[in-house]
Amino acid sequence: MKFREQILYYSYRYDGDWKKIKKAIMDNESWKRIETKNHYITILDKEYPAKLRNLEFPPWILFYEGNLTLCETPIVAIIGSRMATTYGLKACKTISNILKQRYTIISGLAKGIDSEAHKAALTKHTIAVIGCGLDTYYPRINMNLQKQIAQDHLVLSEYPPHVKPLAFHFPWRNRIIAALSQGIIVIEASMRSGTMLTVNEGLALDIPIYCVPHLYDNEKGKGGNYLIAQGAQILIDEQDIMMI
Repeated sequence: MKFREQILYYSYRYDGDWKKIKKAIMDNESWKRIETKNHYITILDKEYPAKLRNLEFPPWILFYEGNLTLCETPIVAIIGSRMATTYGLKACKTISNILKQRYTIISGLAKGIDSEAHKAALTKHTIAVIGCGLDTYYPRINMNLQKQIAQDHLVLSEYPPHVKPLAFHFPWRNRIIAALSQGIIVIEASMRSGTMLTVNEGLALDIPIYCVPHLYDNEKGKGGNYLIAQGAQILIDEQDIMMI
């Protein structure tokens, strides 16, 4: 109990910064008990998601709203561009509707592909991993979606309340999405994107990557086409999706 409360304190003091929390732990920095109304779990707890322990930098603490046991179900990540095309959104909806029958759908609650995947999975199970405190709705347009996921599914964050959605939080949170998944589906991605960073985390953990193909001159799909050329599994019809 002492070490659990110690990590909680460091998390609040350092706004969830992984390296600063590590240093505080190593230095046995002074701390005090604090009260929080938020549900949280630390790396010391037996309920901590086992798959996250495979990460090079497993979260010290996770704040959550909803059903934490969803982390132990079969999970696939469905990810892609914030500026999604009509083609990408259609593919995302189709794939999500098929896979939600067998998997919990995890994504990052961003605009575009992430949101479409979460919405499609609301009738089954979905997990949203966010890059800010649970009391912050980002993007604002997804406020109602986040509230619904928190009530009926699961929202996760390694950042304590009031931490803002800083840019560097999002590529960092992607490692959590990757680690909880047993497969990563790339719907739409440019060559330089957060989606590709999630894929890199998945590759480091030997997680299978699946991609929707795009026209060769579609900049928003070049990342997925590149991954297919490098050996990712291509999704060309519903039979391929059913095989995941």
